[in-house]
Amino acid sequence: MLNILIVGASGYAGAELVNYMNRHRFVNIKKIFVSNNSLDIGKLFSDVHQQFTGVMDLRFEAIENSTLIDKNIDAVFLATDHCVSHVLVPSFLSLGCIVFDLSGAYRFKKSTSYLDYYGFVHQYEELLKKSVYGLAEWKEKKVKQANLIAVPGCYATCVQLALKPLIEENVLCDINIPIINAISGVSGAGRKTNVKNSFCEVSLQPYNIFTHRHTPEIIEQLGIPVIFIPHLGSFSRGIIATITCKLKYNIKSADIYNIFYKFYENKPLVRIYKKYLPSIKSVEKQPFCDIGFVVKDNYIVIVTAEDNLLKGAAAQAVQCFNIRFGFSETESII
Repeated sequence: MLNILIVGASGYAGAELVNYMNRHRFVNIKKIFVSNNSLDIGKLFSDVHQQFTGVMDLRFEAIENSTLIDKNIDAVFLATDHCVSHVLVPSFLSLGCIVFDLSGAYRFKKSTSYLDYYGFVHQYEELLKKSVYGLAEWKEKKVKQANLIAVPGCYATCVQLALKPLIEENVLCDINIPIINAISGVSGAGRKTNVKNSFCEVSLQPYNIFTHRHTPEIIEQLGIPVIFIPHLGSFSRGIIATITCKLKYNIKSADIYNIFYKFYENKPLVRIYKKYLPSIKSVEKQPFCDIGFVVKDNYIVIVTAEDNLLKGAAAQAVQCFNIRFGFSETESII
């Protein structure tokens, strides 16, 4: 049995982490934490997330009282703000923990990206060099050896799983830039009350065009420029992305399907559609990324969908955990 900690367990993605790890056959959740000023300190997990009544009844503790409580910890999950993860990661690494960080604090190799897109100066450039980007289907070998796994952003996961096979097989036209329109449910903004993510205020609108934090993440990992246009939708969870690309001459639908099949045949959390297109309904509360496409006149429109809290966060973090410790990739996930 591996002993783990979960920090940020009161949030939406944190709660999904607790759920997955609570049913993991080889894991013991030692403690769950929230920030030092959280109103949830001392409450039971099931008081805050009532759907887990009788399933998980650990109490939330403040993180400042707990980082050094027990050296017998194998792994820690950080479902925290990037500023919090930035500080906590070195502390947990120094204790010998394997760290799975769901924030953006260690996703980039270039520290300047943090000042440009996150508004802070990164203090741990050496850790950035050692951090492994945890896109599970593409980074398995590196994840197996890593001590710090930076779990990808939700939008970034959806987009990369759709585009990486086509880039690897060199079937995209070099001149035209992929254009990505992606819509996320309001849970992507977190659990804290905010008028901007109130269902009475949310309609359907684009935001942070050219400035969204997942834009440089997508570009860095894909190695090509893209235009990324995120939208906020009036639904609770899920992401659907529509990606328009131009193909090289004479690429057919069958060619595209064979490419996706080649890369994802043995990847249980990616589902390729042959006749239909994905929807939010197909992935809501499911750990999968679903990919479908339509080809016409040397253009391809790829539609990809995932639950932003699961494959876009908690499920991928647990998937990386399973890979890192040699368990079945889908242990406790499906």
